[in-house]
Amino acid sequence: MKRTAIATLTPILGTLILGAGLACAGEGAHWDYSGPHGPEHWGEIDPHFTACKTGKAQTPIDISTRSDADLPRIGFHYKPGGHDEVHNGHTIQVDYDAGSTITLDGREYSLKQFHFHTPSENHVGGKAFPMEAHLVHADAEGHLAVIAVMFEEGPENLALASPWAAMPRAHGHTAHLANKASAEALLPADRAYYRFEGSLTTPPCTEGVTWLVMKHPVSASHGQIVKFARAMGHPNNRPIQPLNARVVLE
Repeated sequence: MKRTAIATLTPILGTLILGAGLACAGEGAHWDYSGPHGPEHWGEIDPHFTACKTGKAQTPIDISTRSDADLPRIGFHYKPGGHDEVHNGHTIQVDYDAGSTITLDGREYSLKQFHFHTPSENHVGGKAFPMEAHLVHADAEGHLAVIAVMFEEGPENLALASPWAAMPRAHGHTAHLANKASAEALLPADRAYYRFEGSLTTPPCTEGVTWLVMKHPVSASHGQIVKFARAMGHPNNRPIQPLNARVVLE
């Protein structure tokens, strides 16, 4: 990643951790998922959101063409640590205790939070999923890595039991989890993944984010998916962005 991208990305890290990549520059800038403040207008709402309109490596994407690569295993070093759950109006986010990490390319990234989108933001082979989780990590220098997990409708997901039981129903509300949530329990048993370079999926849409999309979906019950959708009150997925010159590795 270019040094200029790192310099731009690092100041927004704190905001990403606290608010799933919410607008940090121009704090009064309002954005939404539809209407005059919807995704097609994000790049016009605030000068700091320009990448939403002009960026060439934006997320989400449709993972339809892939290139074979000898991708390294992701080293997972997670422990239960999801402690507070926040409804910020754009997603429902579970903040995570320090001490859970992944290792990728010899670099250690700390898990900061995970949050959800419905329907899924990324697609695979043109297919959307009813829900997607984003596990957001940062290294010591501010580089970001996001693990995406797709959910398909099926048996109830036990990893969602604790956060779903406490789920705040209204924007601005926070709940403390009685039992710490486990990020590892959200992952599929097979940790194969797709990899590409992308961006935040919310303003300011900053690029230079490493995306690791799990190839295998996990299940969530119809009731679990509906409960999240009702708590949000609206779809919270950014439309698919052009792949441009990027290559998706598998």
